Parts: sequence; C-alpha cells; structure tokens
Amino acid sequence: MLQQILLDLYIDPELLAELNEEQKHILFYKMREEQVRRWEEREQGRQEGKLSPKRTRRFQQSNRKHVQWLQGSDGEVWVWIMGEAPGDKTYEQISEELLAERARQQAQKEAEELWKQKEAEITKKFRDAMAKEKARIVAEKWKIEAEDRKAAKLVEEEKIQEELKRREEEERQRGEEQIRKQEELRAQELYMSLKAAHQCSKCSEKEDHEWKEQLRRSKVADEERSHKARQARDEYRRHSLRAIRKGKVADLSNLFQATGLNIKQETKLAHSCTIPSLNAATPISSPNKAWQWPQRPLSREVVIQWFKEEEIPRRAGLERNSNAIAPWFHGIISRQEAEELLMNKPEGTFLVRVSDKIWGYALSYRHHNGFKHFLVDASGDFYSFLGVDPNRHATLTDLIDFHKEEIITSSGGELLLEPCSQTKSTPDYNLLFE
Repeated sequence: MLQQILLDLYIDPELLAELNEEQKHILFYKMREEQVRRWEEREQGRQEGKLSPKRTRRFQQSNRKHVQWLQGSDGEVWVWIMGEAPGDKTYEQISEELLAERARQQAQKEAEELWKQKEAEITKKFRDAMAKEKARIVAEKWKIEAEDRKAAKLVEEEKIQEELKRREEEERQRGEEQIRKQEELRAQELYMSLKAAHQCSKCSEKEDHEWKEQLRRSKVADEERSHKARQARDEYRRHSLRAIRKGKVADLSNLFQATGLNIKQETKLAHSCTIPSLNAATPISSPNKAWQWPQRPLSREVVIQWFKEEEIPRRAGLERNSNAIAPWFHGIISRQEAEELLMNKPEGTFLVRVSDKIWGYALSYRHHNGFKHFLVDASGDFYSFLGVDPNRHATLTDLIDFHKEEIITSSGGELLLEPCSQTKSTPDYNLLFE
C-alpha cells in the first residue's frame, strides 16, 4: 500500500481521513523525499546527456582559435624561469610548501574521518544509555502500577468482608427481634390458657385431660418453632461464611450481583469463540482465483471474501497457540462503534477491527485524552502500521505482542495493555468465519 502511494504520489481522501496526525506527517515527508529523488535523477540525466546544438557550435568555434605568445622587448617569445627572477622562491621552497599543504590537507581529511567515527561511537553510546533508561522507567512504572492494583484489591476485599459482616449482624438482629415477638405472643397465649384453666379447675376429669393435652401440644409447637428459629440462624451463618470464602477466592466485584448468563448461554458463548473446523495444518485457500484484488476494497462483501481467502489461512485474529479467536479481534465495525466500545475503558485498552478502507485492519487505542486509530497494512506478505512502524511482522498476533512491550510512537508512548473483548452475545466477527 505504501509503495503504491509513493508511486502515484496520491492518497485517497477517505484513506487520509483514517490516518492520525503522526501518520499524515510521516507519509507527506516520504512523498516529498520521493519528489526530490525524482528531480535529482532528472537533473543528473540532463548533465550526462549530449550537449545542446548551441553549445556544440560554441565548442567548435573555440577549437578554431590559435594561441598567441607574449613577446619580449627583443621581439622574441617572453620566457620566465621560475626561481631566477628577482623575488621568486626557489624550487625547493615551492616544493616544501606544496608538500606541507598536501600534508595539512591529508591530516585534515584523516581528522574528519576520525571525528566521524568518534561521533558515531558517542551517538551509539548515548542512544543505548537512553534505551536502557527508558526500559528502567517502564519497568518501574509497571511495578508501581502492579503494587497499586494489589493494594486496591486488598482494600476492596476488606470493604466486601465488612459489608458481609454488617449484613449478617442486621439479619441476626432481625431474627432475634422476630423470635422475641413470637415469645411474647406465645406467653400471652399461655397466660390466657392458664387463666382459663384456673377458672375451670373444678371441671370434670375429661375436661382436665383435654386441657393437659392442649398444653402439651402447645409446648411441642413452641419447641418446634424455637428449633426452626435456631435452624434458620445456623443456616444463615453458614451461608454468610460461604459467601466470605467465595469473596476471597472468586471475583469480588460480582459477589452481590446476579449472574447474567445461565449454563446454556455460557455454552453457546464458548462455542462462538472457537472454530472447531479450522486446522492450522490444513489452511483454507481459494485455488484458481481468476482475478486480482483491486487497489482498495469496493464493498463490504469484497472485504469478507478477501478475509476468508487471504487472512484465515494466515491465522489472522486467532491466538498464537490455539484456534480460539483472540479477545482483541473484532469484525468490520466503524470508528464510531470502536470508540463506543472503548469509551469507559482505562488507558491502554485496544481492539483490532477489519478495515473497509484498505486491505488490512485498524487498531483503535484508548488514550488518556481520547482515542487513536492506526491503520495496519496487510496487502503484502507482512503486517505493519501504515507510515508509522518500520517493523514488519509475519502475523497479526506478532504485531500485537510486539507492541505490548514496545511503544507505537515515541510522542504518544502507546503500549497495548488490555484487550477490549466482545460485549454482545453474537460477536461482530461471525460473518468472517462462517
């Protein structure tokens, strides 16, 4: 793609709109270099060509001229012998001066060469020192961020455990209050029963037996209610302890949230993220292709056909050591849709989407002050950022893994930290892998 742009010295406005400012400046700089190179070649060709007819006539006229010698007072040709005239230097003096000048020029030339070597050594020394310093700064930054994340996680765990304990205490108080009210009601019922029994103390033996049986049943029911209340408190305590253990091991952010996927939905999502029929040893290809791809995509259907015929055999969008689709890979989505997915994500989050502007992809990146989009050229036998990254990568996964450790641009310092996964139940790349 870059070679075609430099050959034509023209870039399509829609493609130019997809580039960020750094890519635009670098691309215009390379186009200007190509213009200067062509002009120099044209000028060199003119100088090495034949002389013009006008200059040829002047050259012929100059050949017809004769040399006239200066004559002395005696009418003979005037001759001056170097070193014999008054004030002339001797031949030895002139020779020594010429040798001294030649030695000075040679020494100056050698000093210039020595300085170039010295300057190259100094440049390399400080460039290596700068690279080591950058690596040290990045390592310290990662260490600090990891410690901050660990501390934040511990704080979150403590908050959740405190919340669990608070809820357990509230539930215990509610249970005790409920049991106390039941005891008061039961005491009142027993009091009324005893009062009625006292008033009927002179009743028959049969009535006394019925009262005793009723009292026995009341006691049994009361004991059963107390037993159930104790069971309820013990069961709640076991559930609370299980929730605390789960909070220490599982994801604490989902402890008080209901799960959004049932088993069938999780199974369907897991099957949609893998391609069982794809085998790395037997790549899919389109034999006997009767036409060549145009300079740029003409429609969405052509992009899908290109991806199936050209990119699936190159394992584009797949994990390095499996046939699972990479979490950062997305289908043919627009720039606006990519920015909506990255809207509430932290800095360093990224995704790769299939482009409909070039034969390749667009990497969308969440920056601290907005979003950045980089075009990835895949029209050749390699993958590289258009106009920014001189490195060429064999696979799309190699490019992503490389820039997880190396920044994309020196001015922006973009490092690929976290992938932006699919948010919908139906992934947006389904059409590409059908």
